[in-house]
Amino acid sequence: MTRTTIHAPKAPKAIGPYSHAVRVGNLLFCSGQAGLDPSSGALVEGGIQAQTRQTLKNLQAVLEAAGTSMSRVVRTGVFLASMDDFVAMNGVYAEFFPQDPPARTTVGGLSLPKGALVEIDLVAEVG
Repeated sequence: MTRTTIHAPKAPKAIGPYSHAVRVGNLLFCSGQAGLDPSSGALVEGGIQAQTRQTLKNLQAVLEAAGTSMSRVVRTGVFLASMDDFVAMNGVYAEFFPQDPPARTTVGGLSLPKGALVEIDLVAEVG
């Protein structure tokens, strides 16, 4: 199978030695995104809801660059600095997956890059 790396111009630049996503066959494996503003690279202000919304917008940009969309997401991993933010994160998350949401794992109590409150990675179908 062919392995293709994806670099999304509308997503924040990677803050380490990784690609935004890697496509293998008809699956796309997206690296974790946080609530970083794509133009400044800084975390958006407004707490967990604002960071969750920006995180998912960043993932949308990666999916679009790979030729797919949120409706094709099959699995997500949600990483929270505090499980106290679960309900607020979940409310925003539901806006992006209104029907037939993907399988998901949520883990809390983590120290995330740049002091982020949330990071999300995902796997989606392509093609």
